[in-house]
Amino acid sequence: MPSIYQLKPAFQNLLRPLVQRLFDNGTTANQITVLAGVISVVTGVGIACFANHLWVFLLIPVWMILRMALNAIDGMLAREFGQQSRLGAYLNELCDIVADSALILPFALIPDVSVLIVLLVTLLALFSEYSGVLGPMVGASRRYDGPMGKSDRAFVLGVLATGIALGWINALWINVVFGVIAVLLAYTLVNRVRLGLKEVQENAPSA
Repeated sequence: MPSIYQLKPAFQNLLRPLVQRLFDNGTTANQITVLAGVISVVTGVGIACFANHLWVFLLIPVWMILRMALNAIDGMLAREFGQQSRLGAYLNELCDIVADSALILPFALIPDVSVLIVLLVTLLALFSEYSGVLGPMVGASRRYDGPMGKSDRAFVLGVLATGIALGWINALWINVVFGVIAVLLAYTLVNRVRLGLKEVQENAPSA
């Protein structure tokens, strides 16, 4: 299933010189992970506090781009510079779901936007990521399948937030887009479970 996640290798190549510089300066993967999580929460809270001024939603696309860069950087520091750790694995997954929630929930404060549909998208985002994390528990890899993975959500929400800030999208269309996101997230959850089980079956020794 196509996903923006598949563009990650090319994105990493662009960031590699910066990652080398950060490593030389003593920056660790866990520091970057926590930094991305904290800034996501601060950004989400800031948007929620001023949600009546729709221009503030421009912070979402700006931060989504920077957050994707930081997520790529922490992964590269961990894998390519020997900084992988059990703590890092916990921080990576926990900070991601906290950041997702902090950046999705402020949309519910826009007048006439359905709180229920925003909460549904928030929960489905958590469940879909959890389904990916469960892969290693059943003998598969950590699943990042689409069509609505983390990178895809960042892109869609960034475009949506830009439209909101510029006054191009009203509450009705916001609800429609969130409804589509919810459907795609549900499919992503099923897709990750299905492909995880298929991977285990394919890797099982023949009788």
